[in-house]
This record gives sequence, structure tokens and C-alpha cells, in this order.
Amino acid sequence: MVFATGKKLLSALLLSASLLAAAQAAGYAEHPLAQELMAEMRDEFGFTEEHLEQVFAQARRQQSILDAISRPAERVKPWREYRPIFLTRQRIDKGVEFWAENEKALARAEKEYGVPAEFIVAIIGVETFYGGNTGRYAVLDALSTLAFDYPPRAPFFRGQLKQFLLLTREEQLDPASLKGSYAGAMGLPQFMPGSFRAYAVDFNGDGRINIWTDAEDAIGSVANYFIEHGWQPGQKVAVAATLKDEQAEQGLTGGLDPKHSMQELKAMGWQAEEKIPGKTRVTAFRFDGEQGAEYWFGLPNFQAITRYNRSEMYAMAVTQLAQALAAEFKGNKQ
Repeated sequence: MVFATGKKLLSALLLSASLLAAAQAAGYAEHPLAQELMAEMRDEFGFTEEHLEQVFAQARRQQSILDAISRPAERVKPWREYRPIFLTRQRIDKGVEFWAENEKALARAEKEYGVPAEFIVAIIGVETFYGGNTGRYAVLDALSTLAFDYPPRAPFFRGQLKQFLLLTREEQLDPASLKGSYAGAMGLPQFMPGSFRAYAVDFNGDGRINIWTDAEDAIGSVANYFIEHGWQPGQKVAVAATLKDEQAEQGLTGGLDPKHSMQELKAMGWQAEEKIPGKTRVTAFRFDGEQGAEYWFGLPNFQAITRYNRSEMYAMAVTQLAQALAAEFKGNKQ
């Protein structure tokens, strides 16, 4: 009896392994949620069943992606620890090199969009170290795994997966060939598929949009993204502030959307170190810096940067890296 039971257990294990192998071979093509999405893509956008079956047969569930997105958030670093991550000698030197290599494209983007070259370079520097780290995951795997096997954010990633299928058809790209982050962000500027379709541009005029390996398209796309999110050409980004007393901290914004005008904050005891029109609506925030508390005003251009990443520290890191890049690059020209 023990032997018979063992034979049954062995058979069950072999069957289970066989079913798992078959499921892996089919990718996500047989997954019920993928079947629903494929039906929508056929009905709404005219995709063929054959094409979709071929695509999702190549999509693989990646546990490492689920592990990465489910990992508990790291301790939020104070500004004194966050800033040195991005304001490094290596990142500045590499940024100056990237700027020199793409000077004409950056100058044209600045002229056409009104976004200073240093901010375009800084975004690409912060996001991917100027293209040195654009992600190792298949975008198809990342978006499928998160759309079908990560319920907390499945609706968002399902939408991005649909956008991805559309952009690969529009740009005539093989969906299985594209690499990105574990969340599906792509290319030098790390655009999600929805942002790609909304804001990426063919800046070199070759009839294709390539943000993966074409720096010119990436540069134009970042500039366009900023303009579409409220960048104001020729205006400041952030201005240092001083406070009259501790009670003035009641003016702290407590979020990324501006709640007060400069006039209102001035009445609360805030003072700008550079002139800002009184009616300008700003964010007012505090960082824990190396020398103690730092107070800042974030102007509309600062808010545009936070649309790239919803973080005041991210936007300030981009701003200060941009300033360092401009000082270095323009200093070398003299």
C-alpha cells in the first residue's frame, strides 16, 4: 500500500510538473484575465486574435517583478542623504559628456520647447544615468505580470499594457524585444507606455519614435513632457526661503499642489531670497539638510518636474543637478 501510494504521489507530481511546464510554454495566452484583455483589444482596436495569441504566448510571469514591487518601501531618506545619491562627480561628468555629444539636439529642444538643456540632461541623468541603466526586464513580462498577477495595482498596469500593445503596433516594434524597468518604464527617459503615446516625439524626423537608443528622440520627448505639464519658459524653478519664526511653518504646503500665493506666505512670515511675483502660487517645503533645516519655494516649473516623479526631493535633485551641469558645461566653454 505504501508503494502504491508512493506511485500515485509520483504520478501526481509528474502531472503537476507537466501542467506547469505547459502553462509556462503558453505564457499568459491562456490566462483568463489575458483572454479578457485580448478580447478588448480585438473589439476596440482591431487587433487580430492570431497576433495577440502570439504576443501573450511570449509573456512570462516573473516572480522577481512581483517581489520588487511588493518590497516594503525603504526608509524615506532625509535630504542630506538623498541629495548625495544624485549630485556626484561621476554623474556630473557623465552629464557634461552627454551634453557635448548631443549639443545640437539639446539647443534645438531648448529653442523649440523653452526647456533649458540642463534640465533635460538632468532628467535623463537621474532616471537612467544617461542611458547606462534603462532596465533589464522585458516590458511585456513586466506589464503582464503586474496586470494579471498583482491585484493591488492591476487596473493601472492593465491600462499600461493596452497602451504598450498600441504603441508597438504604431511604431512597428516587436513587443517581446523591448526592455525596461520592473514596472515597465522604458528608454533613456523612462516613460511608461501611456506617457510614450501621449508625449514622446520623433525629434530627429526619421519617422519613428525611439527613446531606447536614440538620444535625440529622448531629448525632444522630455522637453515635450515638461511643456505639456506646465513648464513656463524663462521662469525660475525653486527659490530658497527664510522664515521669521517657527510659527511661520504653518505655511508648509504638506503636499505637491500649491495651496498659497507668495503674498499669503509672506504674510505668514516667509521671505524669498529672490523676487517672486506676489500672485504666484507656490509650494512651500522644508528639507533636513546637512546644515539643518532648509526652506524652499517650488514654483510652477518645480511642480512640472514633480509630474515626472511625485516627490519634492526628486524635483530638487533634478534642479540642483541641472544647475551643476550648467555651471560645468558652460564653464568649460569659456
